[in-house]
Amino acid sequence: MFLELPDLLEPDEVARLAALAAGAKFAEGRLSSPHSKVKNNLQIDHADPAHAEASRLMAMALQRSEGFRNFAFPRMIAPPMLARYAPGMAYGLHSDAAFLPVGPRPLRSDLSCTLFIAAPAAYGGGELSIQLGARALAFKGEAGSAVVYPSNTLHEVRPVTSGERLVGLTFIESMIPDPANRDMLYNLDEVAALEGLKMSWENRTRFQYVRNNLRRLWGEAE
Repeated sequence: MFLELPDLLEPDEVARLAALAAGAKFAEGRLSSPHSKVKNNLQIDHADPAHAEASRLMAMALQRSEGFRNFAFPRMIAPPMLARYAPGMAYGLHSDAAFLPVGPRPLRSDLSCTLFIAAPAAYGGGELSIQLGARALAFKGEAGSAVVYPSNTLHEVRPVTSGERLVGLTFIESMIPDPANRDMLYNLDEVAALEGLKMSWENRTRFQYVRNNLRRLWGEAE
């Protein structure tokens, strides 16, 4: 299941991220995936002071988003980083690493997130393409939007043909690791939000009983 967040970043945050990227040092993306034959992009140098500010801005946007929290059940979020693609750059079909070295213990990548910073008209090509069975879904969001998708999917960034694609990237470990269970809980919570006040108090109590106990059964505590 995918979640599109149309206005995750405020316009002033988009402008600030673009300004930080313009003055920051970027390195070849292959440095973080030295064995990849399909990765051809640039990622912000983590030693550059702009990285810390940009990462903090994007993390705060995700954390304040109720839609993101309700969908992802985030337990741990990797520090977001900026990535850019110049003409000719792409990231061929791949799957994300299962575990990432973040903090005192590895982060399990249950969900991946792309935050779009450059407007879609600013570059040609560069769609995020995610395989769903025998077909592919393409995403090229407006500046300030984001898409959250399962990390276990095969996906790619199609070649950029003109302009520059600037995005933020992060990975999320969920309190509900199983994708099917997470999807069911998300839908139950959506029903509760939309229909809860229409239920009798007795039925609301029973519904809450089911939701809470499914969280206990399927969830992982901090």
